[in-house]
Amino acid sequence: MKIVLLEGLGVSRETLQKHARRLEAMGHMFTVYERDPDPGVQAERCRDADVLMLANMPLAPSALEAAKELKFINVAFTGVDHIPMAQARQRGIAVSNASGYATQAVAELSISFMIQLLRNVAETEARCREGGTKDGLVGNLLCGKTVGIVGAGAIGRKTAALCKAFGCAVTAFSRSAVRDAAIDRQTSLEELLGEADIVSLHCPLTEETKGLIGEAQLRLMKKSAILINTARGGVVDSTALARALTEGRIAGAACDVFETEPPLPADHPLLHCPNTIVTPHIGFASAESMEQRADIVFENLYSWLDGTQIHAV
Repeated sequence: MKIVLLEGLGVSRETLQKHARRLEAMGHMFTVYERDPDPGVQAERCRDADVLMLANMPLAPSALEAAKELKFINVAFTGVDHIPMAQARQRGIAVSNASGYATQAVAELSISFMIQLLRNVAETEARCREGGTKDGLVGNLLCGKTVGIVGAGAIGRKTAALCKAFGCAVTAFSRSAVRDAAIDRQTSLEELLGEADIVSLHCPLTEETKGLIGEAQLRLMKKSAILINTARGGVVDSTALARALTEGRIAGAACDVFETEPPLPADHPLLHCPNTIVTPHIGFASAESMEQRADIVFENLYSWLDGTQIHAV
């Protein structure tokens, strides 16, 4: 089998070499490339591959078309909206992901965003650096707040558990029934938006969730509420969110994800809003998560080579 890794996995060279030696001992060819989103470059690299491995780099449909021998796509990421899934299904190409590797990392970042916004960390830090004080910027506790979790999968449930540890009431909106001790109540999206002090997004990007939080939904939120998006950028209408923040219709937002992967254009609306934290998709990016991701994705590979697909999408 020709196995092609199209981008780095955030682990040491020694780790990749260990797996390369094992694969070569099994009679396979393992090639590692530096990340390159150019469709032409991708097509050339994929041309004779039996297996493709990649993380969150968008895989060009033309590259998939060029990979005539392709049988398996091994995604070192949870979401697969950057993979031409319809094309893969049509050709019978198996796809697995690394679901679970970043659950703790994303949940912790979500909690961090909540606290930073409630305690005015960015504004008070700027004041301190300028020789000022906290006057007029006294914040609020996370304890006692109602947190609305949109998407009660593994990350949503972990975030809910951390919120409960801080003394929050937790409601959830999810497409399926939720049974979790950390979630007090499952509601409609409209009800959740109207009652939550904090809305935290944890749903995948699908046709159903694209633009899920737009102008109408933002108008349902309390003026004192904050929005956290560590899910996918396309779940939120960025222009509508920027308008709500600028007009003071919600109190703040934190966005780790956007319609496209950073770097963002300088005129992106969310880069110029008050009370907004923006980070360049760091939710999954901890040293511990990267090691766990590599373990999962190579376990996917060895299992598939042995005839059993795990973490199937």
